Amino acid sequence: MKPFAAPVDDILFSLNEVANAASLPSWDGDLCAEILGHFSAFAESEIAPIDETGDAQGCRLESGCVYMPQGFVETFSALAADGWQGLTAPEAFGGMGQNKLIAAAVSEVFSGANHSMQMVCNLVPGAITTLLRYGNVSQQTQWIPRLAAGEALSTMCLTEPDAGSDLSRIRTKAVQGDDGWRISGEKIYISGGDQNMSKDVLHLVLARTGDAGIKGLSLFLCAKSEVHDAIRVTRIEKKLGLHASPTCQLVFDKAPAQLLGEEGAGLTAMFTLMNHARIDVALQGVAHAARAYDIASHYAAQRAQGRKRDGTEAMLSDHADVRRMLNEQRSLELGARAMAHITLVEIERNTQPALVNFLTPLCKVFCTEAGIRSADLGIQILGGYGYLNEYRVAQTWRDARITAIYEGANGIHELATATRGLKVQGGAGADDFEALVQRLATNNNTVMIELEAWREARQKILSMDAPSHRAHEFTQQTCELFFKSVWVRIASLRTDDDTQLLFQSVLKR
Repeated sequence: MKPFAAPVDDILFSLNEVANAASLPSWDGDLCAEILGHFSAFAESEIAPIDETGDAQGCRLESGCVYMPQGFVETFSALAADGWQGLTAPEAFGGMGQNKLIAAAVSEVFSGANHSMQMVCNLVPGAITTLLRYGNVSQQTQWIPRLAAGEALSTMCLTEPDAGSDLSRIRTKAVQGDDGWRISGEKIYISGGDQNMSKDVLHLVLARTGDAGIKGLSLFLCAKSEVHDAIRVTRIEKKLGLHASPTCQLVFDKAPAQLLGEEGAGLTAMFTLMNHARIDVALQGVAHAARAYDIASHYAAQRAQGRKRDGTEAMLSDHADVRRMLNEQRSLELGARAMAHITLVEIERNTQPALVNFLTPLCKVFCTEAGIRSADLGIQILGGYGYLNEYRVAQTWRDARITAIYEGANGIHELATATRGLKVQGGAGADDFEALVQRLATNNNTVMIELEAWREARQKILSMDAPSHRAHEFTQQTCELFFKSVWVRIASLRTDDDTQLLFQSVLKR
């Protein structure tokens, strides 16, 4: 088995050079390298070694409480003690006060080392951002220091048995009485809905306070420590992957809660949390692409297979078809990471919100599918050993598969790209995307031809009364254009033979 190795150099190259983070006034590349180096050492030595155990053991539900696999409680305690849960929390609340780019670099390494544990821990930055934006002083003071210290972890409670992507069907109710708000209803697919790593769990719950539709939804804080038996874990889902991430079904029975933000504005507040999660999920896809390539390339370089034309022993990596698959894995990893980092730099710059809104679903779609594809290729490269558990690439595929489903199924993001993405603010996001492609591709002939084809496709979509049946095709075309544009920039910065070979293979896609 190939031990996990954090792709630190690739991450720093992507942030500093490809995404040009140095153009941000607040960027400190040396500080980023130092923080990422420290976390990567911890991830390699402490977090990654319990990933296989977590996959084998899973979580268990006993007497209404969820227990994590062996080693998770101790590792989380060390993680929290080192301050990693408060990486982006303001210093005034006990955090490190670091920006989203550094957090993204750390998050990718965390996902590559142990996606299940990252899932349980990494809703905290989004919860803190939501509290800062919508919480009152009392709520911020009560919860942000506890989240930053690792005393509490957080959840996002949206989905119900009859309300998945259509949130207007939510039936969980919040009723205000003399003693405050109380929530009753059922939520499913709640990642980290309960666990024994932190002392408390802060649930961010979307509940109905008004009439049917999304305008009747409000967002609430509901703490495990304050509800006694008013929240029950009724089951842990048995899943294809992420066995060490407890996906819980929760029943709220008049659970006391605090309104977060304004009544009836819950969906707006919740999107703060969801937008963080979507970029984070894109980076999960990148992490799986990187991990699958690392396993496959290491195996292929050591596995003897046949003879070369000169009669000497050949390695698996010497064979053309294997090299083709390895090249695809590597190009997906580097390109997808750069796409996410370019988007994150634009988020941090905060001057082109329309562009950010256009790029975010593209990253969610492309990066998650890149992770799944790379893992699938890894299984193929290893052959029979890839299908076994021993080399862990099968687990990589199982864990990666959910990324195209949660935080908005990829088809929903494709539909949004082909509708709102082309129409909001007169298509400003699409206009900004076109300008970004031109800047990245620097008049590369192949990309410019594809850009012209994309312009025609854009106009065709806009002329349709119902473009939904073309949404997948158009979004995939848009993702490919972004991917190839990014690769023009990568190839201009890395001129070694291996990178140039990858670049040519990308242009032929």
